[in-house]
Amino acid sequence: MTSEDFLEGQIILIDKPLTWSSFQAVNKLKYILKRNFELPKKFKIGHAGTLDPLATGLLIICTGKFTKRITEIQAQAKEYTGTITVGATTPSYDLETEIDATFPTAHITEDLIQETTKQFLGEIDQKPPVFSAIKKDGIRLYEHARAGEAIEIASRKTTIYEFEITRIALPEIDFRVQCSKGTYIRSLAFDFGVALNSGAYLSALRRTKIGDYDVTIAISPEAFEVDL
Repeated sequence: MTSEDFLEGQIILIDKPLTWSSFQAVNKLKYILKRNFELPKKFKIGHAGTLDPLATGLLIICTGKFTKRITEIQAQAKEYTGTITVGATTPSYDLETEIDATFPTAHITEDLIQETTKQFLGEIDQKPPVFSAIKKDGIRLYEHARAGEAIEIASRKTTIYEFEITRIALPEIDFRVQCSKGTYIRSLAFDFGVALNSGAYLSALRRTKIGDYDVTIAISPEAFEVDL
């Protein structure tokens, strides 16, 4: 690879480590590339779809002229695997915040779990988590939430193409989901708990696919540096 290759455009598949933000991953690659190649100060690089720090998996990073393809890549269907923990909720719908309420689970059976997934197939209405980066009145929702401000969040349409339960070991339920752009898996976990007449939060998440791009051929930021 040469500096010209990265300026003309490259798509880099990164397996984002746990606790890293998507912004950190992009900055890490930008630092590596600028250190190894003569690139201009305004060298373009960006990711095609945020992953939360507590999620791992496929992060697509575009360089140079290929940053124009970010919107196109973001629009593609995505696949995730993960774990929903039932019997409790958290304000962020995941492990970023502490449990704020507990709920009964004795009535939850394997049949009920499998039957409940059917409610979420196809086009659904979904409210983003209050701890998300969406802006309301020019301020990101998580800033309102951390300030303790109560805000009304509008629901939005999203589509769940597949929702498969892969393991049940209560209170944990493992799943695989294929969904459209803009789907919040944290919200899906919370809503799934409500549909089970209990509560739930997302306790693990991994993005495995974006369109035809697969995490099985992605590499860690460290491996990317070694491979240059």
